[in-house]
Amino acid sequence: MASNDSEPAAEPTTPVIAVSCYMQRAQWGVWDTEAALIPADYVRMVAACGAIPVLLPPHGQTPAVLDRFDGLLLAGGADVDAAEYGQRPHETTVSHPFRDASETMLLAASQQRGLPVLGICRGLQVINVAAGGTLDQHLPFSLGHSDYQPAPGVYGQVSVTTDPGSLAHEILGEATTAPCYHHQGVDRLGAGLRVTGRSPEGLIEIIERAPDRERDAGWLFAVQWHPEHDPTDDRVVRALVEAARRHMADRATRRTSK
Repeated sequence: MASNDSEPAAEPTTPVIAVSCYMQRAQWGVWDTEAALIPADYVRMVAACGAIPVLLPPHGQTPAVLDRFDGLLLAGGADVDAAEYGQRPHETTVSHPFRDASETMLLAASQQRGLPVLGICRGLQVINVAAGGTLDQHLPFSLGHSDYQPAPGVYGQVSVTTDPGSLAHEILGEATTAPCYHHQGVDRLGAGLRVTGRSPEGLIEIIERAPDRERDAGWLFAVQWHPEHDPTDDRVVRALVEAARRHMADRATRRTSK
């Protein structure tokens, strides 16, 4: 049967999630060269939660690229450049300013479109700095221990208590335990954000958009730990995928009502 070109195409039902990624030297097979990459944990979990992951390298992007996506995941990675929040870098701060610029642009473009955004580890820090906040550049100095990043390539464990009535509480319940790997954290909170989860010693572990800002700028949730590293607990990433699916439905409704 011939297709009817006059019929509108069916709306897609699977959300497509943009995942920011690294661009740095890497080794695989016989190669040792610069690569655009992300730990496979991110890709596996986004896919397992029912979405299509697409990597966005910190090179060659424009705001318009987000017109093709249903959600944005700002992934972990190097420290945010201290100059972005008006400080000199600590001796332990290792930054990739080109990635800061790319992800800050993607974050702003997502908010302009009301696109759901999830920040993970570095992603939380990018969100806070973009909102005018600052970071504690070396928690082991401030806290007197390195439990949040025990050793190179070794994850710690963090316990987090959430605030009642928050998105964090809705997603995670009263408390959760998760793998973490950070030596920096939020110092001064950015404008339009609220803290909804902390570690037992008060370290900020979850931020989300203040309730009065969500209507205009969309769903936003960020955690300082690494939910993608625990395949038995996909609640954080699944919340992004579900928000992306709602965004798709709202967009389809707006189109049909015109």
